[in-house]
Amino acid sequence: MINGLTTIINQIFPTDLEDESIILNRYPKREIPETAMVTRIAPSPTGFVHLGSLYAALISERFAHQTNGIFILRIEDTDKKREVIGTANLFASTLEQYRLKIDEGLLANGQEKGNYGPYRQSERAEIYQSLAKKLLLKDQAYLCFASPEELETMRTKQEALGERSGYYNQFALWRNRSLDDINEALNKGLKPVIRLKSTGNFNNRIKINDLILGNRELPCNDQDIILIKADGLPTYHFAHAVDDHLMGTTHVIRGNEWFPSLPLHLELFQALGFKAPQYAHLAPIQKLADGKKRKLSKRHDPESNLEYFNVIGYPKEALIEYLLNLANSNFEDWRRTEANLGYQEFKLSWKKLAKSNGPLFDIKKLDNISKEIISRLDAQAIYQEVLSWAKSYKQDTLIKILESDPDYVLSILNIERAGAIKPRKDLSKWSELEHEINYFYAPVIAINQELLSNTLKQLNGVKPKDIIQDFLATYSLEDNQEIWFEKLKKVGLRYGFAPSLKEYKQAESKYKGQIGTIAQLLRLLLTGRQQSPNLAEIMRVLGEKRIKERLKVHF
Repeated sequence: MINGLTTIINQIFPTDLEDESIILNRYPKREIPETAMVTRIAPSPTGFVHLGSLYAALISERFAHQTNGIFILRIEDTDKKREVIGTANLFASTLEQYRLKIDEGLLANGQEKGNYGPYRQSERAEIYQSLAKKLLLKDQAYLCFASPEELETMRTKQEALGERSGYYNQFALWRNRSLDDINEALNKGLKPVIRLKSTGNFNNRIKINDLILGNRELPCNDQDIILIKADGLPTYHFAHAVDDHLMGTTHVIRGNEWFPSLPLHLELFQALGFKAPQYAHLAPIQKLADGKKRKLSKRHDPESNLEYFNVIGYPKEALIEYLLNLANSNFEDWRRTEANLGYQEFKLSWKKLAKSNGPLFDIKKLDNISKEIISRLDAQAIYQEVLSWAKSYKQDTLIKILESDPDYVLSILNIERAGAIKPRKDLSKWSELEHEINYFYAPVIAINQELLSNTLKQLNGVKPKDIIQDFLATYSLEDNQEIWFEKLKKVGLRYGFAPSLKEYKQAESKYKGQIGTIAQLLRLLLTGRQQSPNLAEIMRVLGEKRIKERLKVHF
């Protein structure tokens, strides 16, 4: 190393920059079991939280906690041009809302937890600079003053020659520049970037063992990538290598778009003298569009934004269980046999994660999972969840319904729920509740006249008023389902209706119709719907006054 260059290197860094040994002592090796995983999610605060980010966070959190390890939230905020203020805390609050426990890192309240911080990369600038300085002094990195215009000219030349794009070999403009050139650039007031002096040969192959993709080979890295930008902050490549080592990350779980960069990242760990973590590259969540699969798009797919699910009102646990189902297909079978266990008891498997074709997003599947989860909740829990959601998204009409008479709402929610062997599964999201219960409140029920006309025709001349008055004469709000139905069948028999569809089909000429027609008439008149939960329970909740008012309107 030329003494003059050593002097320059020392001058361009702060005089009080800590030595590498001091930094390493501040980040001691973690004392954890050998099998414990230390994983992290490291989002850039550049916008909304993507569904794929929650997917990666969930998988990282699950592998950490199912091995009694540590899950870290680190904010990679060194790209100040793209940063959206406030979104760093958005990631933390999102993980908290979805009950993914952050063991270390940024918390939803803006504070940090853990002894391996700071957990915002913008607050770790001196750490990166110290380690970059070490690489410069060991001739493993160099100063580069290439202007944007020079880099553009270089790219144009590469394209004309049919060469790979990038900063490497003969295209590394400042790799072997003289001390005079460096001094001249500094005297002009130019600020350098610091580049890796790669030792790789692109024509050679590197063997890689990815925990998801398995054994693969990739070309070695030969790119002299930027380690430290002119503003003194690191690039993602350099910062992640430094931070994952210092924070003791054992497993890096990230999207497979980063897989081609792995040779570069492994070279960075080697240059720094650090042991690389194990890598697992996730296939992205895909969507079927125009008959073709494609990656879920931030720009074109509203469901890529987690807020989409919040606004509609999916329970947080439903989305988590859906993502677990995408991660490991055997989760569905596990849930079917372990209905009473928390999803945290399910053990994720590397082998069952998709290797190349990412899992396909299916909103119907999410709805089914959500219905199952809501069906396991009692009426009080559903009431509180819906009220909280309604207040968060200013659903004033629904709030008024819920708060005007909570006991009445609870009695509605308890229909086919309290004590039921198979609880009702009509709700998949909180936004559906208002539609599902509005007929309990409507002063006048709107009825589809075509449906009503078809039902009346099936009475085959029997006056609906006579049947209804006859049934109400014996009906009591205290009747359970069995008594209610027996009374309905007796009325039906008096007017010539078979007590079951089976009996009607066995002797159609003997009957005017079957009991289901009378039940359907009552359902239409009381609810305005062709389908509903248990009609006996609906009538009990509606009460005598509402029942008579609704039936009186029509007859």
